[in-house]
Amino acid sequence: MSADLGSWTPRPSPGLDPLEGDTVRVEPVTDERHFEALWESFAQAEDGLWRYLGYGPFADRGAFLAMARRVYLGPDIRFHVVVPKASGRAEGVAALMRTDAANGVTEIGHICLGPGLAKSRAATEAFFLLMRRVFGELGYRRYEWKCDSENEPSRRAADRLGFRFEGVFRQHMVVKGRNRDTAWFSIIDTEWPALERAFEAWLAPDNFDAAGRQRRRLAELR
Repeated sequence: MSADLGSWTPRPSPGLDPLEGDTVRVEPVTDERHFEALWESFAQAEDGLWRYLGYGPFADRGAFLAMARRVYLGPDIRFHVVVPKASGRAEGVAALMRTDAANGVTEIGHICLGPGLAKSRAATEAFFLLMRRVFGELGYRRYEWKCDSENEPSRRAADRLGFRFEGVFRQHMVVKGRNRDTAWFSIIDTEWPALERAFEAWLAPDNFDAAGRQRRRLAELR
């Protein structure tokens, strides 16, 4: 049965306050001060980092910076840099995009993590902090994750983080001269409380041994 939304009001748009975790800081992009660090991080990755994004790879620093100014500072998308506290430098980005405040829906996209951040505890905490902002702080109803249907790492990440697969939109986009079928995933507000508890248990210090290895997987705690 549908929930009664008679008292529903439009939600605030994502703001500019940074998000602080134990291992990471997630900071909205408002200027260029992190772009050099991002270039240094991304330059250490293989060209496959850009395979499923609509831009890249880049021949040089100048080409990357031109893209960053155009895309990361573009209108209607709130990009965030991911800054692991271990390095103190930006090593990745993720955006809140296609935000529909009237209906309480937004999407995480443009995810690009440097090799030092990918598959790390800090990356998982960054995803959690953004999720908590969307549901806990802003009160949104739906949080989406979309990716190329052939992007298996992204699909696995969505599943691990608690997004539910909803289907594939065939020939949804043209990306770099080819058809892209898009896999859609989502989390809704009624699922958030259990997910929040699972993330908090996974991120707890006692879930990691002295070498930083997880004792229990996030999927087990969900």
